[in-house]
Amino acid sequence: MLETRKQRIASRGRFARRMGVTLLIAVGVLLLALGIGVLGYHHFAGFGWVDSLLNASMILTGMGPVGTLTTTTAKVFASAYALFSGLVFLSVFVTLLTPVIHRILHRFHVDEERDTAR
Repeated sequence: MLETRKQRIASRGRFARRMGVTLLIAVGVLLLALGIGVLGYHHFAGFGWVDSLLNASMILTGMGPVGTLTTTTAKVFASAYALFSGLVFLSVFVTLLTPVIHRILHRFHVDEERDTAR
């Protein structure tokens, strides 16, 4: 998917398409993670759908829970979901930055090869 060191740097159009695909993947992962949280809070904590969405959204964004958890099962789920959410956040962040960082590093290699060719 990405160019090797020997290939030319991708055009702006190709880079824009690559960023679009990356953004779609990131949004898909976030929606999947949010869905897991909503279902978990609804099932284990007994929250309504809107309260489950609120709690899952707050945990997924790192802001903390909103509702009070009364059962041990709900607390265990919330703990596991918080750990999972941290991994999702880091994964999505890295996924979004990968094409940008690759393009920057690739440009440095292209410039370096031009300098050594002279």
